[in-house]
Amino acid sequence: MIAAAGVHLPVSAMARFRTEPMKTQNDQRKIHVFSKPLQWLDYEAMAETVAAAGFDGVDLTVRPGGHVLPERVQDDLPRAVAAIRQAGLRVEMITTAIAEAREAQTESILKTASALGIQYYRMGWIDYDAALGIIENLEKLKPRFRDLAALNQHYQIHGAYQNHASVKVGGPVWDIWYLLRDLDPRWLGCQYDVRHATVEGANSWVLGLKLISAHIKTTVIKDFKWTHREGAWREESCPLGEGMVDFNKYFSMVKAMNLAGPLSVHFEYPIFETSEENASLSAKTQKVIAVMQKDLQTLRGMMMQAEL
Repeated sequence: MIAAAGVHLPVSAMARFRTEPMKTQNDQRKIHVFSKPLQWLDYEAMAETVAAAGFDGVDLTVRPGGHVLPERVQDDLPRAVAAIRQAGLRVEMITTAIAEAREAQTESILKTASALGIQYYRMGWIDYDAALGIIENLEKLKPRFRDLAALNQHYQIHGAYQNHASVKVGGPVWDIWYLLRDLDPRWLGCQYDVRHATVEGANSWVLGLKLISAHIKTTVIKDFKWTHREGAWREESCPLGEGMVDFNKYFSMVKAMNLAGPLSVHFEYPIFETSEENASLSAKTQKVIAVMQKDLQTLRGMMMQAEL
């Protein structure tokens, strides 16, 4: 189990780093941290670190290699949720590798999460079948999405497919809309990621957001810039406000469309310098908190400017 192999920093050592959780005008827009970069910490230390940074909750990885392994979900997800809530945080959303209703662990994950009061989960990614055309692929996937929506309704939980820059399903937002357009957005939707939407459509992302807006219940926040290395232009994640995402435009649209639901802040850029990788637990934890607080403060300013 990943958590058992983690390390725990005493709560007393965290206290001096703690800040108040972010306050917004809309209580529906609580800000969570995606737990992926904190998987070197056990449940308690991870929760205390997120609380010390001032966030409202944790977007917990419940997938292979995550904080909670799918085959251990009935035992470990309650433990993880208890630790997070003990730190005064919410657990409204989880990230999974679920791609269809009939997978071995799907129903166990959804049943356990729903019983714990978790309202939202993110799906795993799906590859296109190169032997089929685009529309043929999407038509083939429609029954899979329909069955998953029905299972979500049974367990009263919302599933979402993240748009993610790539040649997989969901690289463009348009294919997600095609799969979702006939489904009830209460049960299956899109976890909208403006960073990846900007990579794929520097100007046209606004059209995709308008198209998919009725299906958005949760969102992802992160930034990027283009860099030229190894003879090619590549996208590179960076701290919020230092990249190419037009957050002013994005949050103005969020306000106009009244898009609510929890936000998940991702830290995809390196948190530690090479010289810091072997630092003490206390030093590494302090660095993580400082980095997370910086992005949170930037996000807080953006949302306040948009009157969110």
